[in-house]
Amino acid sequence: MTRRLAIFDLDGTLVDSRQPLFCSMERAFDRMGIKLEWDHLRVVIGLNMRESLNHLTPDLDEAARAELLTHIRACFTEAHAEPGYVEPLYEGAPELLTRLREEGWLVAIATGKSRRGLEMITRMHQWGEVFHSAHCAEDGPGKPDPAMLHAAMTALDCRPSHTVMIGDTNHDMRMAHNAGVYAQGVSWGFQTAEEVAEGRPHHIAHTFEELNQSIDRFAAKLG
Repeated sequence: MTRRLAIFDLDGTLVDSRQPLFCSMERAFDRMGIKLEWDHLRVVIGLNMRESLNHLTPDLDEAARAELLTHIRACFTEAHAEPGYVEPLYEGAPELLTRLREEGWLVAIATGKSRRGLEMITRMHQWGEVFHSAHCAEDGPGKPDPAMLHAAMTALDCRPSHTVMIGDTNHDMRMAHNAGVYAQGVSWGFQTAEEVAEGRPHHIAHTFEELNQSIDRFAAKLG
């Protein structure tokens, strides 16, 4: 059987983390006396944290930015410790992951989350055996550098021509192109369809039904 690999972004693609992520970030910025705008934050989601802060706080010096990063980590830790804290899956995400595994796909993660954040989400949704490999920005250069995709393909012995990257930002799409893999966008996450399109996706899905169909078309071309 042809080895096929589907690599997923997390935030805004499988996990609806928009509200909890913004609340934690807003709280951290408040501690520094800085107002954080949603539209400024959402377009940098997917980049690693340091690069995101470079975009969000261009006027801060390195010492102040390091202090802000400390507050961000503390606010996320505090939020995760709150009773009932959850970052829910989008409706249709569990079914898609199950179907791909049953059909023999290899399934991986490429996320801008920290390793700690990735492990927290894995425990929250009991994903211990769902993904064949998982890669985050701490493993090397972040998006749109293709390092995470190269690592996933190497770990799972899969060719770029047989690999699809699914994500909700133009950072994901640029990473896909940089790795030479199929760039599958989705429009329900942090960026609008128009913003995702700036990364030149091969296709943008607006529902999980459309995403399933697009993945099936990609697989059919592989034979």
